[in-house]
Amino acid sequence: MEQNESIRILFILKKRHNYGDTHIGLSTGLYNSAMYIVDMLESNDIISKFVVVQDNNDIDREVTLFKPTHVIIEAIWVVPDKFVILTKLHPTVKWIIRLHSQLPFLSMEGVAMKWIWKYIELPNIIIAVNSSEMLSQIRFLSKIKMKWVNNEEHDRIIYLPNFYPMVSKVKKYCLEYEYIDVSCFGSIRPLKNHLIQAEAAIKFAEKIGKNLNFHINGNRVEQKGDSILQNLINLFDNLGEHKLILHDWLKQDDFLELCSKMDMGLQCSFSETFNIVGADMVSQGVPLVGSSEIVWIDQFSIANPTKSDDIYKKMLSAHRAPDINVKRNQCSLNKYSNNSKHIWLNYFNGDC
Repeated sequence: MEQNESIRILFILKKRHNYGDTHIGLSTGLYNSAMYIVDMLESNDIISKFVVVQDNNDIDREVTLFKPTHVIIEAIWVVPDKFVILTKLHPTVKWIIRLHSQLPFLSMEGVAMKWIWKYIELPNIIIAVNSSEMLSQIRFLSKIKMKWVNNEEHDRIIYLPNFYPMVSKVKKYCLEYEYIDVSCFGSIRPLKNHLIQAEAAIKFAEKIGKNLNFHINGNRVEQKGDSILQNLINLFDNLGEHKLILHDWLKQDDFLELCSKMDMGLQCSFSETFNIVGADMVSQGVPLVGSSEIVWIDQFSIANPTKSDDIYKKMLSAHRAPDINVKRNQCSLNKYSNNSKHIWLNYFNGDC
């Protein structure tokens, strides 16, 4: 099949300097998420490219070079006034700003709603979300703000979910070790709920008679999460053989290798749209316990994030039947990704 030459999609992400010094070394959830989608679109004959820029001022150059029909800005980082200039320079381009957060997370970003409203007021700007709940919320609010009466919100606010290239590995478990490795990877911030999950993991380790190695990413602290990290350190400082292990933020291949060494993953957070860390764990054959905020997670792996006893009980269930937990989550994630692929292809192959 030949590529669809009439559609050219350019994904643009702003470089986060504290997460890597080079394009290749830049390993964030946004980066990986965008690359997965670009690869999927390319494999389905839609010309796509992904670039990382320093700031707003690099966008015009990249658009001029690639000549896209669509530009997808990953997350909220472009100053709204910049689009006034860009839409005049490139009047035929459709600009899509893709949100990656639910409202609870956006409420902690001071300019989020202000910028979203300014984006919507500009012509040729489309807001894309990767959460069906967020889709209904932003459509509802935008309809009120813009006084739309003919379902304009359905064209201006669209759903473009995450895609994950599923690789279903099988992990062999060794129950002879005196310790168990449980991870709670991801940025350290309030809505990630690390402390409750740490307590549940300690209770779980005590129940099965093993020492706990509780693994986190210790060098990516966001949204005033410093106190969370300090409380985790202080918690484990007084628990004998139960240890807190801090890892640097890693490149994707290295992170997947680290995930494969875990006995279980926890992602019982308060707000998610996809949770790429959980998908990484499942892809490596590791049992996962998460919250219902993870839209693709199997129902038997869901725990109440506010109840450490429920998290602990779900951990016990996953520990007793790890292969079942993994298989169900892999199937659920694969089903979600296949649906996501169809949504992307239908949008860009249809009348978008």
